[in-house]
Amino acid sequence: MSQLQDLPLSSLPVEAAGPGGTGTRYAFIAASWHADIVGQAQAGFLAELAALGVPADRVDVFGVPGAFEIPLYAQRLARSGRYAAIAGGALVVDGGIYRHEFVAETVVRSLMEVQLQTGVPVLSVVLTPHHFHEHDEHRDYFLRHFVQKGAEAARAAVQTAQGLQRLDAALATHA
Repeated sequence: MSQLQDLPLSSLPVEAAGPGGTGTRYAFIAASWHADIVGQAQAGFLAELAALGVPADRVDVFGVPGAFEIPLYAQRLARSGRYAAIAGGALVVDGGIYRHEFVAETVVRSLMEVQLQTGVPVLSVVLTPHHFHEHDEHRDYFLRHFVQKGAEAARAAVQTAQGLQRLDAALATHA
């Protein structure tokens, strides 16, 4: 796995494009709030990609301050043409000021917009629990849950990228 946190995007290596102009790399963007829990989504994502045969050196991980920054990174990464798919992970919780639902909804909607604008699959592991409390029971539950959600995002990333390649090939033969 390539840890590219804090590197300018211009320093990333240029990769040969696959079918349909999509890149050959995968990216995970991780918010730093609740990093221990979000890190489990990242771990699940990376482990599942490895199980699916994606070499670790084809996966880049980016850290961002919070969930709100994920769509901007996703947009830049998608526009680079280097990535077959991108996933973002965050845990957005109610911190006592009612805004967590707005933040999570805005981030997920923005990730969908990036996907539709660029044609690069952008998956969300941005979750906001109904109630989250800093006690062992909730922390343990979300530590396990985020591993599962990261793995699901990896499977969806590979399946969607491969499906789009097949779709592009089918459309090209019928042009």
